[in-house]
Amino acid sequence: MTTSILLVRHGRTTLNAQDRLRGLSDPPLDDVGVAQAEALATVLAGRDIVAVYSSPLRRAASTAGTIAARVDLSAQPDARFNDRDYGPWTGHERRAVIEQFGSVDAAPGVEATADVLARVRPALDIVREDGRVVVVVSHDAVIKPLIAGFRDGETPQIPTGSWSELRWEDGRWRVVAVGRRAPSRSPGPCRGPSRE
Repeated sequence: MTTSILLVRHGRTTLNAQDRLRGLSDPPLDDVGVAQAEALATVLAGRDIVAVYSSPLRRAASTAGTIAARVDLSAQPDARFNDRDYGPWTGHERRAVIEQFGSVDAAPGVEATADVLARVRPALDIVREDGRVVVVVSHDAVIKPLIAGFRDGETPQIPTGSWSELRWEDGRWRVVAVGRRAPSRSPGPCRGPSRE
């Protein structure tokens, strides 16, 4: 049997729609995000999921709760899966931060990607037993560098309400799916791209 992690990016929030840095702020899912969480739950319910873990932030916890309820489990919060801390730039428009500093990474007070990975990678050990399928609901600032690290630096697109899959094979994690989206019945038109 195969061990898999389904890395789920939470549903959309108003700050996502505005392309503002969310970090450790705690906005709820908007109507589109709620629909995305329901769609994810419907699609992922067909997998043999044994556990659901989540960032404690509300947007991730709500998404995880919706998925977990569909497979008769409880979502377990784990702060290692929290979003990147954007420090004083939390809530600022991404474009404005990039214009000022050249990149989000260069802005003072932003958690380094290496530090994000240092807290997240050990958490993957929660599913090293054969035959388990585990859902981890987190954030693109967590999922993107994880996947990039397993794909020789190739940076993926991870839209809100999507899932990616890591499979443990031959003593290492292999990426088998990236940024897959479930069809959803949105409460209205989704204007613009789904942002981080």
